[in-house]
Amino acid sequence: MNGFEEFQKFGKNNFEVAVKSFGDLNKSFQAIATEVNDFSKKAFDEGTATFEKLSGAKSVEQAVEIQTNYAKKAYEDYVAGASKIGELYVDLAKEIYKPVEDAMAKKVAPTA
Repeated sequence: MNGFEEFQKFGKNNFEVAVKSFGDLNKSFQAIATEVNDFSKKAFDEGTATFEKLSGAKSVEQAVEIQTNYAKKAYEDYVAGASKIGELYVDLAKEIYKPVEDAMAKKVAPTA
């Protein structure tokens, strides 16, 4: 009977860990989706504003300057956004690995 109780306790503990992990993963995915959405909206708004500036350009030189400034800003924003999203994925990987790490620590730790 003692073995059955230990098995039930083990199953319950693993279930609780899985539920908590899924909640943490959901939060991480939401943060990534929010960041991608914000980046996309900002890029679209800046593209639209640049198009409006280009349509009002008085000379080819002015149009080239507007386009050059836009390309530079778009590249900088892309690098910053990619870095931020990369950090979120690193955090996600840590969250995914944490239950495994905790379980391994419990298995390795000596029992009293």
